[in-house]
Amino acid sequence: MATFALIHGGGGSGWDWHLVAARLSARGHGVVAPDLPIEDPQATQDDFADAVVTALGDARDVVVVGHSYGGFTAPLVADRVGARLLVFVAGMIPAPGEAPGEWWENVGFEFPGEMKAEEHFLHDLPSELAKENMRRGREPKSRDYGLPWPGERLPDLPTKVLLFQDDRFFGADLQRRVARDRLGLVADEMPGSHLALLSRPDELADRLLVYTAAATGE
Repeated sequence: MATFALIHGGGGSGWDWHLVAARLSARGHGVVAPDLPIEDPQATQDDFADAVVTALGDARDVVVVGHSYGGFTAPLVADRVGARLLVFVAGMIPAPGEAPGEWWENVGFEFPGEMKAEEHFLHDLPSELAKENMRRGREPKSRDYGLPWPGERLPDLPTKVLLFQDDRFFGADLQRRVARDRLGLVADEMPGSHLALLSRPDELADRLLVYTAAATGE
């Protein structure tokens, strides 16, 4: 069985993955979804990766999944632990030497206008789940945003990109283009908002299990 390292996005926490994690665990897989030290003003991407690697311990057959801003951390973890598979889920795919704060302009991101956070990210969630997500939100204060991404390259291992077709923040056209330009990949697609890991956990877990079976032979 695989061990999944589920990495949350900016302003989030490991709780964002709890529904997907429960479904993966029910299928017999190991799961870690640590809170990254985003509220630490001194924290860097290396510190984020440390948090995930520490949570993994001596786990083998690791599948690393990065959501949104967690896409900057996921390749670092995958490289360090010799992961079997790397998955970007509505993820920011970094380039060597690129600071997260530079990514937006570099990939041609266009802010989607005046909408509340709930409308950007949570529009297909049940109201109570959306409220709980907002309650658990954390303010990023870490200094990594302005620091060059420390990876020398994206790791040479099986990699998938999965976008959410109803994502109002990272639109599908943007995600398709970034996957093609930075990884030479055609992104896979499924319905859902930017937080489809909360609104469509069954489908997302199934996708991850299919990817894992292909990569690990399970």
